[in-house]
Amino acid sequence: MGNIQNICIYCGSSDQIKAEYLQAAVEMGAALVERDLRLIYGGGSTGMMGALADAVLANGGEVIGIIPTIFETPELLHTGLTELIVVDDINTRKTRMAEMADAFVALPGGFGTFDELFEILTWSQIGLHRSPVGILNTLEYFTPLLAVIEHARQEGFIYNEHIELLITESDSQALLTRMEAFERPQNLERWVQRHKEH
Repeated sequence: MGNIQNICIYCGSSDQIKAEYLQAAVEMGAALVERDLRLIYGGGSTGMMGALADAVLANGGEVIGIIPTIFETPELLHTGLTELIVVDDINTRKTRMAEMADAFVALPGGFGTFDELFEILTWSQIGLHRSPVGILNTLEYFTPLLAVIEHARQEGFIYNEHIELLITESDSQALLTRMEAFERPQNLERWVQRHKEH
C-alpha cells in the first residue's frame, strides 16, 4: 500500500455499542491484512479495539498494542497480540503510536478517540508528520463532528487546505485506497505566514 506499512487506528473500547460498529472494526481488520498492513493500536481487548485486533490476528496479520500501565488489567488488556508494549502513561502511548505509524485512522469512539484524532490531525497541520489521516464514518457516526469542522471552516478558524488533511469514507477499502493516494495540500503554512486570500 504505497509507503504505508504500519497503520495506527484509534477506536472505542466500550462494549455498549451497536453490532454494526463491531462489524465495521472486523471489516477494517480484514482490509488491513488484505493490504499487508501492520496494525498499531491501543492494546485493548474490549469493544471495537478488541474486535479490530482479533480480526487482524484471525486473518494472519500482525498487531502491535501499546498500552499504559493504568489499563494493564485482565479486564482490558489483550493478551494475544503479536507484540505488546507497556508504557508509563497515556501521553507516552500516543507518542509511541505516532512514531511507529505511517498513517492514522479513527473509527467511532469516545473522548479518547476524539483526543487522539484531533491531536494527530493538529500535528499534521503544523508539519510534525506528513502521513495521511482518515475517518471511517460508520453509520454516519462522525457526521455531526464533520459538521462542526465545516462550521469552523466557514467561520474562518480552519483554512480550506487544512480540511483536506482529513480523509473521510464509510467503507474501509475506499478509505484505505484514498489514504494510499494521499498528497499533502499546498499552502499549509499560510496560517503561519498570514498570507491573505487572493
